Amino acid sequence: MLITITLEPGADSPLDATALSHLLRKHPGRLQTFELPVGNAHLFYPEYSPQRTTAALLLEVDAIGLVRSKRFRGDDGVLDYYINDRPYTASSLLAVAMGRVLRSAMTPTSEAYPELANTALPLRLEVPVISTRGRDGHDLAQRLFVPLGWTVDQRHIALDEVYPLWDDSRYSSLVLTGTVPLYLALRQLYVLLPVLDDSKHYWVNDDEAGKLVRQGEGWLPGHPERALISHRYLAHQKDLVAAADARIPGETNAPPGIASAQNPTQGASPQPLRVLRAEAVMTALKDCGAHEVVDVGSGSGALLRRMQKDRFFTRILGTDVSARSLEQAARAMNLDELADTDKTRITLLHSSVLYHDERIAGFDAAVLMEVIEHIEPGRLSALEDSIFAGAAPSIVIVTTPNSDYNHLYPALSGGSLRHDDHRFEWTRADFAQWAEAVAERHSYGVEYRPVGEVSVSAGAPTQMAIFRKAGA
Repeated sequence: MLITITLEPGADSPLDATALSHLLRKHPGRLQTFELPVGNAHLFYPEYSPQRTTAALLLEVDAIGLVRSKRFRGDDGVLDYYINDRPYTASSLLAVAMGRVLRSAMTPTSEAYPELANTALPLRLEVPVISTRGRDGHDLAQRLFVPLGWTVDQRHIALDEVYPLWDDSRYSSLVLTGTVPLYLALRQLYVLLPVLDDSKHYWVNDDEAGKLVRQGEGWLPGHPERALISHRYLAHQKDLVAAADARIPGETNAPPGIASAQNPTQGASPQPLRVLRAEAVMTALKDCGAHEVVDVGSGSGALLRRMQKDRFFTRILGTDVSARSLEQAARAMNLDELADTDKTRITLLHSSVLYHDERIAGFDAAVLMEVIEHIEPGRLSALEDSIFAGAAPSIVIVTTPNSDYNHLYPALSGGSLRHDDHRFEWTRADFAQWAEAVAERHSYGVEYRPVGEVSVSAGAPTQMAIFRKAGA
């Protein structure tokens, strides 16, 4: 996939177009290649003169390596894992390449041309292939870029040029022209390319909300499609959207069909559901007197970070099947910078909840916060064997979405799930049936607690079970 950035000042302008290379901080005299997890990104200059300078970012995607990587999120909207449009269509893959190669240019500073770094420049951005799938696809580029001052030239790509009577494909070419500061143009593309594609190739977590806030500074708060941008950029994860909205100035209303994760009806909860959930787990752990805790499926460390700051917890272990999530958690907790005493208090391990791992035994409590719904129902018996029979802590805390509540989210009509990686979502009755059977098989008692605002008819958005071993 490709994107080109052209600076062409015009015959009457004193501006030297070669300033583009200085603003991008990339030498025009050589091809520069950057290795990425999804392939190689190449930065080069097809043309370079004082009158017109063009920089090109070409992402050469390793399609096979992408699919085989555990980091690949997958996408039901493309043909298949091995035969798909990911190597060609501008998407989050290209946005990641921009963040890696052009990161320094996405700030309003320049050593060589400080006066130009924050100056509106006559720019032309070309993206040969964008996705126009979905009901918003064919006019979405106009709605996203025109309010930012761009002139949009979008041309549909024929499904087959040999048969012009066939309908157009779901792809278009895109050319943007406008007078915009370069750093702001790059930030807008960084956010809006994944929004156009409506897909992320990696798992979206709390870090993405922070990226949206940072890269949206100066243009997103007042955008008329701000709500749609937030939801698409954050992969429709309502908790993350609520967290980002709380940090972005101004007001926003959810677009049609999208509900707030804080409260799907009227009003707004003071905190996002993900925060309420983590705090509810912390409260339950303290109520149970659990000082040594293993967070199974800890992800990027939402619960671990809270326990790290609370000296009530004397021994903390986080496990996850994703090495990348563990790396993110380690960075978020600054594990490399901790004192030796704290390093022994907190440990991260690469481990799967579906297999016995003696390293998670011996703790007061095990937490599975929003874990079970990511596992195929037929493999829940393996989780049960690993946690309740193998590790067998005195306390097990499990949270999972309550599907009885889903109808209160307009976006979840028709039986859709809250996240595209969920294998199931249980009603309160389903969850209780599973929990009671597990408790009986392994000599635990079980208590249920609601998490989030409770509806009289539907219960709470998240349901929690606290298993206590008999005699503990």
